[in-house]
Amino acid sequence: MTPRAAAAARATAPPNRETFYRDVLERLGEARVPCLVGGAYGLASVTGIAPRTKDLDLFVRRVDCHSALEVLAAADYETAVPYPHWLAKVRAADEVIDLIFNSGNGQSPVDDEWFAHALHAEVCGVPVRVCPIEEMLWTKAFVMERERYDGADVVHLLHAAAECIDWQRVLNRFGDHWPVLLSHLLLFAYVYPGEADRVPAAILTRLLDRARRGAGSPLSNAKLCRGGMLSRAQYVVDLADWGYDDARLAPRGAMTAEELAQWTEAAPEVPRAAPDTHIALERKPEVTEREPL
Repeated sequence: MTPRAAAAARATAPPNRETFYRDVLERLGEARVPCLVGGAYGLASVTGIAPRTKDLDLFVRRVDCHSALEVLAAADYETAVPYPHWLAKVRAADEVIDLIFNSGNGQSPVDDEWFAHALHAEVCGVPVRVCPIEEMLWTKAFVMERERYDGADVVHLLHAAAECIDWQRVLNRFGDHWPVLLSHLLLFAYVYPGEADRVPAAILTRLLDRARRGAGSPLSNAKLCRGGMLSRAQYVVDLADWGYDDARLAPRGAMTAEELAQWTEAAPEVPRAAPDTHIALERKPEVTEREPL
């Protein structure tokens, strides 16, 4: 059997999941296509929580994604780019590997810094590089879908490695989206009240001061909704029916209208406004003094 015929036999036969993962990792390594393991396997390498997943997430630079797909297509694996703004897929029968070069909201492109701070581990017997903790935290913090919420993953990353995190890099990654980070840090303190001090007080103080300075006043003059940064489906009603601008679209965000439409269309459930069912609520007078908490 020729090497190509052998590769074809491996690709068309129902694969063992671990064998498939190992083969892809080895092929990309031999071809010198840089990639990082993330997702459930990346989380497991940091937290020790056993991965429960039906796919493997590999993070690559956008410029390297085409090379990765060429290498794997040459091995007769099925390849596709279902979402050109962030994700490609590699299949062998029912097994899937995701090649990720951004996030679904277009907010977290894989760049050189991911690789500069990569961790090292072993997956399916293959030595690999793993996404940095900071980038795992950054990307997972924005996943707040009805069918998937990664807040527990963020809490477990903090629980496993709060003292090892480069907090300035985290702040740089979140940038103007720092309220999302603050919400997760407060959730960590709620989940582990006896370990809240593991997040540096200076970080919480800085973020809480920002929140306090903005309390009671709008952060923007625009009729803007950032909900799409957190869920592609649950804020469609705000954007399509209530007239809010979408923070994911250029120039505020990185997505085009075409990319956004394709990504939203694939959502499992998209709520919309129901006609003639809205209850007119009476606005209460503003409270000027409150009991101390």
